Order: sequence, then C-alpha cells, then structure tokens
Amino acid sequence: MPSFDVLLEPEMPAIKNSVENTKKEIGTRFDFKGTSAAIELKEKEKEIQLVGDGDFQIEQISTVLIGKLTKQNVPVTFLDMTAKIEKIGGDKVRQTYNQPLKYENFRD
Repeated sequence: MPSFDVLLEPEMPAIKNSVENTKKEIGTRFDFKGTSAAIELKEKEKEIQLVGDGDFQIEQISTVLIGKLTKQNVPVTFLDMTAKIEKIGGDKVRQTYNQPLKYENFRD
C-alpha cells in the first residue's frame, strides 16, 4: 500500500504581515517608548526573535504577536514557545520562537 507524507506549514506572508504589524504597534505604544523592545522575523531559519528589557516586556510583545497572528488566521500552534528567555547583555533579554512541526510528531 502506498504511503504519503503530510507537510504542514504556515503561510509565510501572513506571518510576515503579523510581525510587521507587531513592529508598528511596538513603535506606537507608550509603554514601549525608549526601550529596546523589538521583534524580528528570520525567514530562512523560520524564527521570530523577540527582544526586550525584561521578561515582562517579552510577554507583552508575545501577547501582541499572538493577537496579530490570530487576526491573520495563523494557528499559533505553529510556534514553539517553550524557548527560554536568555540574556543578551546589560538588561536586554531575547526569546526565539521557531516552527517545530515535524512529520515524526504526527506519526502513529
């Protein structure tokens, strides 16, 4: 009996749009003014990097991003949000979300 592989990938244009909208909101929100809050999409690595002054700020950026992804109908289950928040110097911290879905995860 023939078999086939199922490949699940999110729509990259929708993710790109969500990240851009999140950048705009970070730029206009009063609580992010004068901070190192930023978000970056690395398409080749399929990663989204969040940078902030602390854990609380990373959580705020994450909440904004999830809202924007939901509006674009991108399931947030495509993001692996289990990455640890790491210090990158001074008071800045970074967290990376990537696409974890592999065929082996869905195999019976």
